[in-house]
Amino acid sequence: MKRANKATFFIVLAVIITLAYTAIFGVSSMYGDKKNVYIKGGNDIRWGIDIRGGVDATFSIPKDAGLKDKALEKAIDSAEEVIKQRLIAQNIMDYEVYSDYVNNKIVVRFPWKEDDESFDPEAAIAELGETAVLGFYVGTGTDDKGLPSGQKVLEGTQIKEATAVNDDNYGGWYVSLKLTADGAEAFSKATSANIGKQISIWMDETMISAPTVENAITGGDAVITGNFTYEEVTKLARQINSGSLPFKLETSNFSTISPELGMGARDAMVMAGLIAIIAIFIFMTLIYRLPGFVAGIAIIGQAVLAIAAVSGYLPGIPSFTLTLPGIAGMILSIGMGVDANVLTATRIREEIADGKTLDGAIAIGYKRGFVTVFDSNITMVISAIVLMGAFGPTSSLFAKLFSPLFAWFGATTAGTIYSFGYTLIVGVIANFIMGVTASRLMLQSLARFKCFRNPWFYGGKK
Repeated sequence: MKRANKATFFIVLAVIITLAYTAIFGVSSMYGDKKNVYIKGGNDIRWGIDIRGGVDATFSIPKDAGLKDKALEKAIDSAEEVIKQRLIAQNIMDYEVYSDYVNNKIVVRFPWKEDDESFDPEAAIAELGETAVLGFYVGTGTDDKGLPSGQKVLEGTQIKEATAVNDDNYGGWYVSLKLTADGAEAFSKATSANIGKQISIWMDETMISAPTVENAITGGDAVITGNFTYEEVTKLARQINSGSLPFKLETSNFSTISPELGMGARDAMVMAGLIAIIAIFIFMTLIYRLPGFVAGIAIIGQAVLAIAAVSGYLPGIPSFTLTLPGIAGMILSIGMGVDANVLTATRIREEIADGKTLDGAIAIGYKRGFVTVFDSNITMVISAIVLMGAFGPTSSLFAKLFSPLFAWFGATTAGTIYSFGYTLIVGVIANFIMGVTASRLMLQSLARFKCFRNPWFYGGKK
């Protein structure tokens, strides 16, 4: 194993300090009364209903839908599942959806948006886009009522999935569409007859995009290209996915929800977490000396990396709703990080006691400790993947991976469980980055300084 040089410790430490500052406070600027956010921080986390409160909305099935009895119940179930999938697709992890078959209503509860200070439930419902009806029309013309005047060639129910993709061959970000069999046939006819013309995409009375047909699309797969940013292409894909409801839902009423715990409880949890990390830092240093000191730094890095993964800090990873189960996933993964460092420090101490050289003890300690750490963490990853596949969106990678098994039980979404699985798997990945790799580099770096060559610093005798 190649030894790290003396500067490695300071480089890794500087990276962790920078990550900690930017992940907690974010990076933004003010221009007049407008705030420009460049990097999201802890204040940009979308907190769950239990911590910050949210919106309670009731949607009713329109009477002109013409549905009765079993057909109506089936339609309500379909609408409920679509709403659940849409909420999770927007990374809203903390939600509740109930169906009232007697009154033909669907009750939805979801948390406030992270930057919503006005507490306007109507605006929050508009963000969800639950009443949208999707349609593809030839041309961009409108009639006297502002509705599309061209021929309708595709409906939302004929689209299996819309995905945001980044590929330089298409000029960067674009939307990938997968159509159903009848949708592929209809779109093939429309694109063949309208090469060089625009086909506009409408959500209710609003045109959200108008791509130009470059060639006939006959395979059921289409792309929407343009000079899209990540945010623009993601929003367009979500809007298209949200247009698959079999009818337009009507908003019966809405109100605000008071949090069960409140932001004061959140602040208390944050303070308790800081105290716990400081206590772990002191304990590890006193018991395991220099490896414990390094482990404390790595655990801080693991914690802030987990925060960055839920706040939208990392490019391409949108923010997730952080709920109490999500916080539990973070805590559990940090506990695994502590365990990994304790195991490695103990291995190093044992190797020194067996007469190994300092460098040899560190190398063997991390090598032998990694096997056990990998086994314990990989089981956590498998559990998290199963949870995210079973209780997340059916279009996700993990859901597709386990689809043959989950098909026996039907589609299920439970945001709080999905949130737990997400923070758990993020924490385990952060553990491998910080608790295994970064700690090894820092300890090997410090071991090159003459003042830290004494075996006592690593648990041995002076």
